[in-house]
Amino acid sequence: MAADSVLAFWAVALLLIIVPGADWAFVLGASLRSRSVLPAVGGLVLGYAGITIVVAAGVGAAVGRSPALLDGLTVVGGCYLIWHGATTFARSAASARTGSAVPGVAAAGVPPGSTGRTVVLRGMGVSALNPKGLLVFLALLPQFTNPRWDWPLTAQLGLLGLVFAASCGAFYLGLGSAARKILSARPSAAQAVTRFSGAAMVVIGALLLVRH
Repeated sequence: MAADSVLAFWAVALLLIIVPGADWAFVLGASLRSRSVLPAVGGLVLGYAGITIVVAAGVGAAVGRSPALLDGLTVVGGCYLIWHGATTFARSAASARTGSAVPGVAAAGVPPGSTGRTVVLRGMGVSALNPKGLLVFLALLPQFTNPRWDWPLTAQLGLLGLVFAASCGAFYLGLGSAARKILSARPSAAQAVTRFSGAAMVVIGALLLVRH
């Protein structure tokens, strides 16, 4: 599998990961209410690893039988990036007017007193049912694969899925560890990152459609 394809996917995936959403809300809630953020992050990573197995087995076989499906998924992925980037930028502007730095933090928190096992299970549910995560795996991963490469499509999808899961784990560990500082000392930093990511996703989505 081409290393530049893996790096390109990682760059796009990182832009999606750093945009505040359900995963952010869950990790921030866990970091503020639990003694350790590891169970929360571990649950998110396990959820994405599970999706990787399902998508690699199913989507990989389907794309292998019908290369035209890859073209369709490319269009879907590009449109999704444009839509998600535009709405992210709009929400960031709206939250700036209302004074909220990280939208949705209270929506997916961790109840006080939850055990580590409960937090892990909650994390798996958050990532497995996160629309952003599902669309990344169903629409974005296939764009960075090629049936003509030496690796089977199933292996290509599996590797990219694990790259996404590992990137989530690394980012959210850092986010959880620095949550109090981010929320109290640098509220404007979250707004800046969100706006940059939204604009970048619109550009990337447009480039995918033009290339297609």
